[in-house]
Amino acid sequence: MSSIIIPEGYQSLLGLYDTQKAIGLIKTIFQEKLCMALHLKRVTAPLFVMQGSGLNDDLNGVERPVAFDVPSLNEQAEVVHSLAKWKRYALHKYGFRPGQGIVTDMNAIRRDEELDNLHSIYVDQWDWERVITADQRTLDFLRETVRDIVDAVCATSDELRWKFPELKNIHLGRDVAFITTQELEDLYPELTAKQRENAFANEHGTVCIMQIGGKLRSGKPHDGRAPDYDDWALNCDILFWHKPLGCALELSSMGIRVDAESLRRQLDEAGCPERAELPFHKMLLDGTLPLTMGGGIGQSRLCMLLLGKAHVGEVQVSLWDDATVKACRNAGVELL
Repeated sequence: MSSIIIPEGYQSLLGLYDTQKAIGLIKTIFQEKLCMALHLKRVTAPLFVMQGSGLNDDLNGVERPVAFDVPSLNEQAEVVHSLAKWKRYALHKYGFRPGQGIVTDMNAIRRDEELDNLHSIYVDQWDWERVITADQRTLDFLRETVRDIVDAVCATSDELRWKFPELKNIHLGRDVAFITTQELEDLYPELTAKQRENAFANEHGTVCIMQIGGKLRSGKPHDGRAPDYDDWALNCDILFWHKPLGCALELSSMGIRVDAESLRRQLDEAGCPERAELPFHKMLLDGTLPLTMGGGIGQSRLCMLLLGKAHVGEVQVSLWDDATVKACRNAGVELL
């Protein structure tokens, strides 16, 4: 059963035909701007990986991948959750140098996702990764990259509003408000993590919340992060205030990836040091894999943001329970 909110008086700014046309434009325009800003080359990527390879991502550490047997290989495979680890391996395999990177379309099934206006079991995002140097493993470099991504989002919005005058009142803030999860907890100690995000995004519009995964002074992490891809001291989420729903919309989760030292520390903190014996992790610990940063940028989320949509089902085809379908139909919200 999904949880759905129909904003009072909500009406889509574009009809179905123009919505589909706009989705295509967004995906073309934004990818071009992202590649230019971060010096990325588009590559193809896997939909599934071998179980036990260590290449799949555990996201918040509890999601179950969709697994299936491959009789001709006598092996088990699983659908990717994201491509954070695969991308790092690919940069090594392809011989990319510092300042160069890759971007790909990532499609996944997240079976344990709790469905609502922003969440679906189908995930579509741009997954990007680029090689960095040791002296770029800083919060300053993280902030610089976040600003580049936000500039690409806003430039895409500008072009879209020129092509579709109906979107003229959708304005995104280019100025990013940066805050760490500990600073956020100190600012709103009485609120939950999600409530803090909403309060801060409501005040500032475009925000970047940094250092996600480790425990705060309250003894709890702001949010869960798998211990073996982001460095918890050097990662972040990018959020925009989304007026149709009156909430923060997380567009991207990204970060500077673990090096050997932070990987061992985070595996110990998460209580899973045995992962260090997996093939991917061994390559990281012995220095075979390059230092990288990267992230995912939600394609459907970006379309929702730039088109002023109230439900992710308006910009992607997925599965919804009967109550959601009925509620949307009664409110005139057209699911694809």
